[in-house]
Amino acid sequence: MFNVALFEPEIAPNTGNIIRLCANSGSRLHLIHPLGFSLEDRQLRRAGLDYHDLACLQQHERLEAFRLAVGGARLFACSTRGKVDHTVPDYRAGDFLLFGPESRGLPQALLDELPPTQTIRVPMRPGNRSLNLSNAVAIVLYEAWRQLRFA
Repeated sequence: MFNVALFEPEIAPNTGNIIRLCANSGSRLHLIHPLGFSLEDRQLRRAGLDYHDLACLQQHERLEAFRLAVGGARLFACSTRGKVDHTVPDYRAGDFLLFGPESRGLPQALLDELPPTQTIRVPMRPGNRSLNLSNAVAIVLYEAWRQLRFA
């Protein structure tokens, strides 16, 4: 299936929602430290309900460790600064979908390392800043899974 990666997530309930989303879609969740909360956070547990044991979760101490784990797999970085709509790529099982922290998004230096076709965005009305992180992950992940006919 797919790999969802959260770079330095800050808000526990968002990550809890994404744990639940990954459990229900069969996706692996990668958390790249530092986190803005503890994995024992009550709000994280509440948002994830009883899906924590059903989710496949992998932690990475820093971005470099995550990059080693990705290896040669394709990585799509989701950013409001992306030029390609999230519906354009032809997703494949095993792809990584990377999202940044709620308050600042992914670092520009990281985005600059990727081909422009792998920096995607979720369309919004002009003048709007961003979507909620768990909503953005759901939109992109379900588009990728839809392309595989939910197999």
